[in-house]
Formats: sequence, structure tokens, C-alpha cells
Amino acid sequence: MTIINDAVLSQDIEALRERFTHTQELYREVCALLFFRYGITPTANKLYQLVRKGSMSAPAEALNKFWGDLREKSRTRIEHPDLPEELKNLAGELVATLWTSAQAAAQESLAAHRAEAQEFVLQAKAMAAAAIADRDTERLAAQSLKSELKVAGDQISIQREELAATKEASSSLLTRLDEAKQNNAALQRQLEAARRDFAAELDKLHAAAQLAEERSRSTERRMLLDMDRERTATAKLQKEVDALGAESLRAAIQHRKEFNTLQQTLGDSRQKNGQLEGALQAVTTSLDRANLETKQIQAQLNDSTAQTMSYRSQAEDLRRQWEETQQLLKKAQATKAPERRQRRL
Repeated sequence: MTIINDAVLSQDIEALRERFTHTQELYREVCALLFFRYGITPTANKLYQLVRKGSMSAPAEALNKFWGDLREKSRTRIEHPDLPEELKNLAGELVATLWTSAQAAAQESLAAHRAEAQEFVLQAKAMAAAAIADRDTERLAAQSLKSELKVAGDQISIQREELAATKEASSSLLTRLDEAKQNNAALQRQLEAARRDFAAELDKLHAAAQLAEERSRSTERRMLLDMDRERTATAKLQKEVDALGAESLRAAIQHRKEFNTLQQTLGDSRQKNGQLEGALQAVTTSLDRANLETKQIQAQLNDSTAQTMSYRSQAEDLRRQWEETQQLLKKAQATKAPERRQRRL
């Protein structure tokens, strides 16, 4: 409330500035404003802080004049010709005291009204703050509700899309189910036809099996006859094999004798081969020595050939030099012959 009173007081002082341009009059009106309207006892510092006009003595002078005028006005004179002077003064002071008491009571009533007004303002502010808080709460609740409604709307849209997709999938599944039923019926018909064909084929197979069994029996009889013939032939062959075995045994004994003879001959041949190998080793050693000597002679021959080639190269060089010398001599002789002729001439 102090801030509000200061603001109102500042507005009232600005209004007085516009009405009273004289400094003393302005200070006097401000004193009356503070004392009578706001119930504040004016002081020189307070006046100067509010008005800020003139020097520091101006508010003090205006304040003294205000208190003098107030005291003068507070005195009530009782003008009656029959009353003594002291009684007049006492009556005036009594009336002044009554006026002061009435003014104090009015100030107290004003203070009570101000306190009540301040309390009402505080209550109004509290109610306004509560209303603002309720409004903010309701606004937040409304925003939350909007968000929830938006989320619910999105979920409903998603569920609608899912429901549409489910319906589409359901219709597709129903179509596939009908197709599957039709295919199943067709397969059932094919199965019945296959069963009939299988029964017919089975009857044919039974007949073929009976025919094959009869053929197998006849074949078995023929095989038994063939086995008897083979058994007889085998016995005959066994006799022939026994005879051949005895003949082979005699041939094997003869071959063993011949093998022993050949074995002895082979031993003699090995002994001769050992002797021949010794002679061959000696010949090989001589041949290696001859090869070594041949290689040495070949190396010497190569050296001689290289030296001969070197000599031949030197001879070629000497021959070229001799030919060049002969040519130079011929040229010299050819040049000297004209000179001699000229000398003779």
C-alpha cells in the first residue's frame, strides 16, 4: 500500500504544481495535503523531497506559516458582550479542544477505513492471484486436454488406418479362403480320380503279379533242370581238373629241377661278372685318368689357341702397319719424282 500511496501522492503533488506556481503557496498546499488528506505530519525535509523547489529555507518558512495558520484557525472566539474575557478564552479553548477531538476521531475513522480498504485490496489481490493461478491451472489443463485429445485423435486415425488395413487383409484372406476351398474341392476330385485310377492299376498289378509268379515257377523248374545238368558237367570237369593237377605237379617237379640247374649256372655267371666288373673298374680308372689328361691337354690347347689368336692378331696389326708404310713410301716416291724432274729442268 505504501507504493500505491506514494504514487497517488505524487499525482496529487503534480496536480498542485499546475495550480500553484508560487513556491510558498505550493509548499503550503502540500502541507495541507499531507496533514489533512493523508494524515502525515509534514516536515521540512519531507516537503523538500516531495516538491524540490526553491532553497531549504522555503519549506521551513512555509511549514511555520502553515502551523501558525492552523493554530489561529483552531482557536474559536466567543464574541459576547456580557461575558468576561477569561470566560471567552476558556469557551474558545473548549471549542478548540472539541474540534481537535473531533478531528482526531475523524482521523481514527479515516485510518480504520484505510486499514479496511487495504485489507479489502489485499483480499482482492489474493483473489486475483488465486483467479490467475486458477486460470493458469485451467489453461494448463486445457493445453494438456488438447494434447491428450490430439494424441487420442492421432491414435484414432492410426486405429482407423489399422482397421482399414485389417478389413482389407480380412477381405483378401476371405478371397484366398474361397480360392483355397475351390482348390481343395478340385484336389478332392483329382484325389477321387487318382484313387479310381490307382484301384484299376492295382488290379492290373495283381494280374501281372500272378502271371509273373506263374512264369517264376516255370523258370524255377527250368533252373533246377539246368542245375542238375551243371552238376553233372561239374563232376566231369572235376575229374579233368584232377588229371590236369597231377600232370601239372609232374611238370612243376621238372621245372624245379631245371630251375636249380639255372640257379647254379647263374651263380657261375655272377662269379664271372665279378671278375669282369673288377677288370671294368680298372679300365674305368684308366679311362678317367686318360680323360683327366685329355682335359689338361685340351686346356693347354685352348691356351695355345688363345695365344695363337693373339699372335695372329698382332701379326695382322703388323701386316696392316707394313701395308700402310708401303703406301706411304709409294706416295712419298710419287711426290719426289716430279720434284726431281723440276730440279733437272
